[in-house]
Amino acid sequence: MKKKEINMASCNRAQVISLYRMLVKESKKFSSYNYRTYALRRVKDGFRENLHVDNPKTLDTLINQARENLAIIKRQASYASFVSYSSFRWPSLFCSKDSC
Repeated sequence: MKKKEINMASCNRAQVISLYRMLVKESKKFSSYNYRTYALRRVKDGFRENLHVDNPKTLDTLINQARENLAIIKRQASYASFVSYSSFRWPSLFCSKDSC
């Protein structure tokens, strides 16, 4: 029984390390310094915060959340490569005629 638990733990450990590396790699693709540093900080803080999680159900939930976040970062980073931040205009709902 212990052998199975160790095997499952190492499998989850490998998944977590792989997800971490993919999240960091994708976060580095943001062209904007602010978005890039924010994403990297969030990834690192999130993994540090959950470093000592041992419950398998909680671990599976966190892995699924990390996968969803990876998909979001991939989408946002690819979208950000098409958008020029210097030509971006806020919608008129958020600013007056004088401030935009």
